[in-house]
Amino acid sequence: MSTEILGFPSGATEGASSSGGTGAPVLVGCSHGTNDTAGQAAIRALLDDVRATRPDLDVREAFVDVQQPEVADVVTHAVAPRAPGEGAGGQAVVVPLLLSTGFHVNVDITEAVSPEHEGRGPEHGAATAARALGPDPRLAEILADRLAAAGVRPHDAVVLAAAGSSRSGAARDVEAVAEHLRAHHDGPVTVGFGAMATPSVRDAVEAAREALAAAVVPGEPATAPGGAAVAAGAAPSGSEGEPAPRVVIAAYLLAPGFFHDRLLEAGADVVTAPLAPDARLTAIVLDRYAEGVAALPGR
Repeated sequence: MSTEILGFPSGATEGASSSGGTGAPVLVGCSHGTNDTAGQAAIRALLDDVRATRPDLDVREAFVDVQQPEVADVVTHAVAPRAPGEGAGGQAVVVPLLLSTGFHVNVDITEAVSPEHEGRGPEHGAATAARALGPDPRLAEILADRLAAAGVRPHDAVVLAAAGSSRSGAARDVEAVAEHLRAHHDGPVTVGFGAMATPSVRDAVEAAREALAAAVVPGEPATAPGGAAVAAGAAPSGSEGEPAPRVVIAAYLLAPGFFHDRLLEAGADVVTAPLAPDARLTAIVLDRYAEGVAALPGR
């Protein structure tokens, strides 16, 4: 399990109808979970935006770690049999609020929607899991906006920093987003991981800085001064002439928390803000939900 918050989302209570009164499947937004209050607020803001955009839906919050309620418990409640005479149980689509396909998507969430999960029987309705949020070109657009807000320069080296996973498919997902990001940034874009995959963010930052130094024209500053990262702010310039290229971490994370804090210590000159909330994230969540609905029996 990972780290998340347990509790029914704002606007959804344990006694709420599993269809929101419309017959639409419940949308279960499942994130990893965090003890960071700003991170919790960012995820809740994303789900609040989903509710505001689709007030007809019953949107519930769930987690794979750290927070409550656990995703399997939320799904079981959403698809539970209704009162006698009110028909079969409802349906649910779990949308992973995760940027890549990895263990939590392939194992935790997949098991949570299984009809064989403990406590479910033939009287329960069906549930399915949607795809992770990434890869998606819109995520690269958000990253490009975060880089612009942080003052990135055209020839700065960007390290796309992801949390990381032991599953190889997650690394491929991140590289696909990096390829989309290269269409938005003229300088080099490489990838680093916070854990479970290589290269580490720190190693990727060091490699990017070495590559900048090797490419520098003789007589110009070799690297940007500094070493302590500036979160989403301006970084130092060269002593004379054009500002020296810098190493900028593009935080490929939904929300603040443990991993974002580690990025600030990875040796880059600038670290961008996380992605959420953003209207494009809301659109991706609803697109994933629509795909999940189409995969449910009888739809």
